[in-house]
Amino acid sequence: MFKILDRYIIRKFLTTFFFVVLIIVSVVCVIDFAENNQKYIENAAPGAQVFRYYLDFGIWVANFITPLTIFIATVYVTAMLTGRSEIVAILSGGVSFNRLLQPYIVGSVLVGVLSFGLNGWVIPNTNKNRLLFEQEFRQGGDYSFDQKNVHVKVADNLYLYLYSYNVGSDSGRTVTLEEMDGAKVVSKLTARRMQWRGDSIGWRFKDWERRDIDDKGHVSVSSGKQLDTLLNISPKYFGNQNRLYEALTMPELDEYIADLRTRGADNVLPYVVEKYIRFTSPFAVIILTLIGVVVSSKKSRGGAGAQIAIGFTLAFVYIIFFMFSRTMAEAGSMNPIVAVWIPNVVFAAIGAYLYKIAPK
Repeated sequence: MFKILDRYIIRKFLTTFFFVVLIIVSVVCVIDFAENNQKYIENAAPGAQVFRYYLDFGIWVANFITPLTIFIATVYVTAMLTGRSEIVAILSGGVSFNRLLQPYIVGSVLVGVLSFGLNGWVIPNTNKNRLLFEQEFRQGGDYSFDQKNVHVKVADNLYLYLYSYNVGSDSGRTVTLEEMDGAKVVSKLTARRMQWRGDSIGWRFKDWERRDIDDKGHVSVSSGKQLDTLLNISPKYFGNQNRLYEALTMPELDEYIADLRTRGADNVLPYVVEKYIRFTSPFAVIILTLIGVVVSSKKSRGGAGAQIAIGFTLAFVYIIFFMFSRTMAEAGSMNPIVAVWIPNVVFAAIGAYLYKIAPK
């Protein structure tokens, strides 16, 4: 009996979840296409690339809204079972409430594992194409690194300053490389241009001049036409950095975080937060599923509609809470691990309380 019951609930749970995902993703894609179709026409976007973009975009949206859709699916399925008195019949038949939760847990774990795999390895690769498409056909196709007067920390005591950088030629203009000892400059190299020569050579400084300052303040000057040097920075730093963390798989994300920390870079927090979020998301799926079952397993005077409305409200509160915590973590106002886990901890506590007071 239990196996039949498990299959029955899991089938309804998963089919409803994927149906809700399909409906929401379809609506989002249609709205997005309607808003941006004129840009595709103006930028002569090929139809095949537009179709590929919306496949990639749809996968990204589906994974992004998984906590919302899993909660909606749970509330809908359980409310329907409750409305037809199936939950009452199951519990009256000797099945405990804890046993009733098991198929929901199995279904949510399956969804959580799938979401983790997609978010860690599949979606970052599709995001590479998605972000490039958006840049080329929705943002005018500007691939240049548009920042001026760029300051980059390339090591603990080494700072690079550029007036501008050209992505097409992998070269920087009006360059200064300063070595510091605390607040004191001990060496300063200036060059008209720096050019990427490859991993084995690194950067070539052209028309350079170097000033070394000893402990007594004496300055020695050297200069030349070109100078090759290895720096802990490559041309990929000057690519499009907007939402770069979305296009990094888990191994790439770990490697990039390590690279930023080695250089002592200041912009490492968004990548660290993204890494932790990828681990917390599957737990959010399980927590919200259990809350959904508890909320909707009791008959309500308002019927299934009222329970579904409650589900929507709680799901949106979770998303707002999650976005607020992420913003706090990326701003450095809170420890990243603490920030990304707060929504799960709070809603786990809410779920435990609702479970405690729920009729069983």
